[in-house]
Amino acid sequence: MMQTYIQFPLLSSLPKTLLLGVLGICLHANAQAGDSSHPAKSAPTRVSNTCQGTGLECANAATPFITKDGKLILAWTAGGVVSVAQSMDAGKSFSSAVKIAEHGKALDTGSDARPQIVADQQGNIFLAYAFFKDSNWNAQINTARSADGGHSFTSPETLVKDGSSQRFPSVLIRPDSSIFIAWIDKRLVATAKRAGEKRLGGSIAYSLSKDGGKTFETERFANENSCECCRIGGSFDPNGNPVLAYRAIFPGGIRDHATQVIAAKGAEPIRRVADDDWKTDACPHHGPSIAISGSGKLHVAWYTQGSKRSGVFYANSTNQGATYSKPSRVGAEGANVARPYLLAMDQQIWLAWKEFDGSKSSVYLKESRDDGNTWSTPKLLTSTAGYSDHPLLLLRGNEAFLSWLTRDDGYQFISIGQK
Repeated sequence: MMQTYIQFPLLSSLPKTLLLGVLGICLHANAQAGDSSHPAKSAPTRVSNTCQGTGLECANAATPFITKDGKLILAWTAGGVVSVAQSMDAGKSFSSAVKIAEHGKALDTGSDARPQIVADQQGNIFLAYAFFKDSNWNAQINTARSADGGHSFTSPETLVKDGSSQRFPSVLIRPDSSIFIAWIDKRLVATAKRAGEKRLGGSIAYSLSKDGGKTFETERFANENSCECCRIGGSFDPNGNPVLAYRAIFPGGIRDHATQVIAAKGAEPIRRVADDDWKTDACPHHGPSIAISGSGKLHVAWYTQGSKRSGVFYANSTNQGATYSKPSRVGAEGANVARPYLLAMDQQIWLAWKEFDGSKSSVYLKESRDDGNTWSTPKLLTSTAGYSDHPLLLLRGNEAFLSWLTRDDGYQFISIGQK
């Protein structure tokens, strides 16, 4: 297994308590304090005691994307700033960071929030992120574009004109360069509040751009009743239709997971992934992951604390979500398992997750070569004793990689297998 790291020296004085905020479920939205220092101009080599800079070494979340020519572009949030840099050597070194926006404490850096970045076949880059407009966690999604391969970006501008709250953008890009974006929208909650009515959660909204993100079609709702604080998972089916996975709110205040196909004519029926029976009015801050294989099989992994099952689970569907297989537990029962992430290539499926043993966080991986019917024994990929982001998986040609941001051990870009 090939491993590529940007190494940071270990500092014994670095707070370790940040781990619990990432691995547990957050019951309240949060924003991290920042400063106005400049982004790092190369691969970081040191970590400060307080780590309040804007470079990758102080980032709380980093999102990767692989361009057509194999270049790694990385968007991150640190010190209240959204930055982008690129690597031509699989993460060994990065170009000078480009600062996209600065929002200080208002930047949305909750445990399920992260910038979104994609690039088209011509190298044009599209980025989306959210920041808080007020102290009541009402947010705005901004977008920015680059037409010169990420060397410069347009000034950020709002995605939608509605003045309520929009958070947790999820972005997909088709080979034809059309951009699909989904997010958590609270305009229906705001309308109900003005009428003196109580309405839980938010809604799943989406839109499409056919000009590289310059303009978007009028937004639509996929589901008017969703959790307001969990990221949305997204993937394309073999027909090019986006398929979303998210934590919905079912009758009785049950926050279980659902999937939906978004066809050209609009959102198709809401399909429940599993009956976990998690009744809560709190914010789990722990969204699902979805990957779709070449056969069209939907693979979903999620976290729940329901009365019928508790922990992280996996299930799949061969009929676009109409029915799902019996959920199977991810990781050992009783282990502190979190943040599952799926990746599919033809009928080869990878599933990664985090485990916390009380002193360090570890990323584990298991693999299926028969479309999720059977799985390999889980194996340990890497560990860290300090703060770490969610594990993310992505393809570079026919090779799969783990992308993992850690505070003590640097940004890690690790090969996990190939076709």
